[in-house]
Amino acid sequence: MRLDKYLSQAGVGTRSEVKKLIKHNRIKVNGTVITDCGYGVIESADTVLFDDKTISYEEFVYYIFHKPGDCVCAKEDRDNKTVFEYFKGVNIRDLFTVGRLDKDTEGLLIVTNDGDLSHRLLSPKKHVDKTYFLKCIEDVSDEDIKALENGVDIGDEKITLPAKASRGDEPNEIYLTIKEGRYHQVKRMLQAVGNEVIYLKRITMGKFELDDLPMGEYRLMNERELEYVAEYKGSNI
Repeated sequence: MRLDKYLSQAGVGTRSEVKKLIKHNRIKVNGTVITDCGYGVIESADTVLFDDKTISYEEFVYYIFHKPGDCVCAKEDRDNKTVFEYFKGVNIRDLFTVGRLDKDTEGLLIVTNDGDLSHRLLSPKKHVDKTYFLKCIEDVSDEDIKALENGVDIGDEKITLPAKASRGDEPNEIYLTIKEGRYHQVKRMLQAVGNEVIYLKRITMGKFELDDLPMGEYRLMNERELEYVAEYKGSNI
């Protein structure tokens, strides 16, 4: 791989920024200063240093992000703040969100550059569980919960797949686990039983959990979560 591409994808800077670093003798490969941007780096064998600090390259990166309710899942937006504005000091060029949450919806987002993982988590054929915590205008009745669990008509050709629903601490709060990702599905499901969602937060996606990550912050996936990534990518489901 070209040295400038290696540094850029490792998050050192943009392609133009790392070219300046290379030309100013700040990059070494195996202990030797390299000034050629096109120098070929062997990712599995060479040691690359920036100001004598080792730069590690990984083909794919995986972040857990706690999305606030004030931003949209886009790289750029003329009118709204984007989730990527929270990723300070991270090379976001090849990153994307695995699925989308509405601007006013909070909670778990996976951010990565791995299209295969995204496909396996989002494909309608995979039926990956997604759990949401929601508050409604009206109290949620036992009949409402039963209807949500059995499937409701949200105006599409088919009713929703069976879901799991459990009560929260207040009568208007529930946890809802769905296996689909239709447009505004959770909000439309509550509308179908005569209610309206006023607060929505995703807390799990498949085996990935939000846990206690503060709102507006992100972190790299831990070792356990990377094992989950390998499981999903190795699945033939």
